[in-house]
Amino acid sequence: MSILFQDQFEVKEVSKKFDKVSRLSCRLADEGYEMNLDVDINSDLYPLEINDRFTFALASTLALDGSTDSGTFDQSGAPSLLDQYEYCMYGKLYKWKQENPKAHVEVYVSFGGLLMRLKGDAHHLEKLHLDERLYLLVRKIHVAS
Repeated sequence: MSILFQDQFEVKEVSKKFDKVSRLSCRLADEGYEMNLDVDINSDLYPLEINDRFTFALASTLALDGSTDSGTFDQSGAPSLLDQYEYCMYGKLYKWKQENPKAHVEVYVSFGGLLMRLKGDAHHLEKLHLDERLYLLVRKIHVAS
């Protein structure tokens, strides 16, 4: 399977970084374990507000069979993971940080200037590797009233 990490998050805080960019601070929607997500998104294209819930995934490829892709947009119209999500970015994991073996792991990904930090238990992030190319995929599951 090409999905390396997937869970549901809830937006806890939104701060405006630029006219069309918001930084979201998110926590797991269901508190089964501790995981924090800070991510910059193009809020002009995909607005998220406080208390919105969404499915978040990191994938190595968009191919449904898990085969590698070139990292360029496939215009063939063939089915892909994009069909199951509403917002996508492509970037590179540039930093993996862990203070000691029992501490939480922080992974940092750059999506052409939009940044993401995912912090939590190393067990849940063990499939992510330094210098890996990743797709970030988001789909809203609950919109706050």
